[in-house]
Formats: sequence, structure tokens, C-alpha cells
Amino acid sequence: MSDIAMPTLDVPTRPRILVIRRDNIGDLVCTLPMITALRCRYPEAHIAALVNSYNRDVLAGHPDLDAVYAYTKAKHREDGESVAGVYWRRIKLTLHLRRERFDYAVLGGANFLPRALRLARPLGARHIVGFTAPDRRGAGAIDTPVPYGSGAGLHEVEDIFRLLAPLGIKGPPPAARLAPDAVLADAIRAGLPAAAAGKPLVGLHVSARKPSNRWPVERFVELARRLHEAHDAHFLLFWSPGAPDDRFHPGDDDKAGRLAAALGPDLLTPCRTERLAELIAGLSLCDRVICSDGGAMHIAAALERPIVCLFGATDPVRWHPWATDYRLLQTPARDVSDVDVDAVLAAYAELRPLPAVG
Repeated sequence: MSDIAMPTLDVPTRPRILVIRRDNIGDLVCTLPMITALRCRYPEAHIAALVNSYNRDVLAGHPDLDAVYAYTKAKHREDGESVAGVYWRRIKLTLHLRRERFDYAVLGGANFLPRALRLARPLGARHIVGFTAPDRRGAGAIDTPVPYGSGAGLHEVEDIFRLLAPLGIKGPPPAARLAPDAVLADAIRAGLPAAAAGKPLVGLHVSARKPSNRWPVERFVELARRLHEAHDAHFLLFWSPGAPDDRFHPGDDDKAGRLAAALGPDLLTPCRTERLAELIAGLSLCDRVICSDGGAMHIAAALERPIVCLFGATDPVRWHPWATDYRLLQTPARDVSDVDVDAVLAAYAELRPLPAVG
């Protein structure tokens, strides 16, 4: 981490700020404290965000944002849409953003990000704020540079928060918060069986992109049965929809089906979430969440859900749940298949007590 003192810009009272984040869901959630801090420091500012279309729902309805813009990658285009159509829409979006005349474009990610910079440069912002690194080609286009250093020992939230120093914002980052869709949440709640009434709802998210983060179905089954016996809990099941052999969006329909069949509808309610907004709404209903490291974990943290999280090869210092009650399990082998059910039950028992029902 660099200790170089950063000059503070002469920021207008009502700046127009665009935060750009290209990466996945968890990375975007870690950008939310930046947005909250910008709103607190500049309550009259116009604050917008530019993100990928597949994670736009993370920012939908966020009270600290005036606008959310999304571009689509060619591989995420809608059925029947051509690649040329995708890039034509991006050109139109670029022209629109140029007309917005932003004062600052903030490249909201760790280290020097040439792809985010390529998004920012055509937008015509007066200043581009971003991390720089020595001898990186194109870094000179960042006219408000923040030397990156290493970022070692910092959470992703803390690391990227340093980008706000030129805008006069320092200190510990706030919590990341989300705005779940109330209509979707009510629809999921209405679909719960009578057997779930008055019981604590525990979210189980069984998907993980990294093989080292995948916990076996049989242990989820045993865990749910034992938690039900001990706490009379009902479970909401979340997973990445789709077939495991889908080359674009591999999913865990088979894994979810086996888990649902083993536990039955009185114990578990499957929540098939085709849209990210549905996942956010479903997790918002949970009293606690058990999951592996990944986007769903960061969403649950931003919803202030207590979490038991299973970590494989991921760095827990960098990626643990931010600003919520959590217990993190990681074995020396850094593979979640080595975590047994007893360890998860013990971690669950250490979470803050559930509110009294009734």
C-alpha cells in the first residue's frame, strides 16, 4: 500500500460523478461503500454508475445513486440480438454519457485497470480518477492518479476506498448496503409453505464458481436436518440456475434438485432465481445465510444477514463478508470439501441470536 500523500481536488459543491466498475457481482458490491461515502460527502452531487448489464440489479433502487447505466458484453447479449447490435447500443450509451458532462469518472477497482480506462476515456469527463502503477501503458490518461502500491493486508472495500482521497474522503469505509425489490420479496414470501410460518428462515446457497469452494450436497442435507432438529428452521435454497454443462452459464439445477428431493417441501423451499434481483430479494428474507465465498455471500453481507461462509483457496483477508456478523471456515488444505458439518454447526451457533418470533 502506498503512503504517498494525495492532493485534494477543488471539488465543486454539486459535482457530477460517474463510478465505473467492470467486474463481477462480489466486486461491484465492494464498490457500494464508495458510493455511500460520496453521497455523504457531497449530498447535492449527481452520482451515477456504469456497470455490466448482468450485475446491474445490484445497484437498482440504490438511494445514493441518481442513475445507473449498463453496457452489455457480446457474450451476454439477449437471444436474437446480434453482436453488431450490442456494440451499436454501446456507442449510443457512450454518446449519451458524453452529454452528461461528468466532472469525475472514478475507475472503481483495485490496481491499474486498462479496460475500465478504455470505457472511461470516450466519456469526456473532466477528470479520470484511478489507480496507477509504474510503467503501465496508457496510465498517463488518468489525470488524477492514485499510486496503487500493493494493497496487501486490505479488504477489497478498504483498498478501492483509497481512490476517494483526491475527492477529500478518507477514513474507514462505511457498510455496503443494497435495496432489495420489495415486490419480488413479497412474491417469494407468499410462495412459502404453511410449514415455514413463524420459523427462522435460513438461506442455503449451494453454487460456487471455483471447484475448491463447492461443498457436497450430502453435507448440505445433513446440515439442514440437524439445524431443523435444533432450531426448527425452514430453509430457502438458492443456486445458479442452469445445466452444469452449459458452456456460457453453467448451473446447478441437478445439485439443487437432489437437495430438494432429499429434504422435502416442509423443510426446504427452492428459490430459482433467474434474475439477480430475485436472488437479492430472496436473500433479504433470510434470518441467516450459509454459503461459500462468492457473489451471493457479498450480497448477503450488504443485506446485513449473519453468515457462515466456506472458503476454499480465496484470501479471507481480502474477501471476507464486509460489515456484517459472520463466521468464516477455511481448512489448511484450502478446500471446502474438508469442512465437516460439525464445524458449520458450531460456527452457526456463534452467530448473533435470532430475534424472538411473535
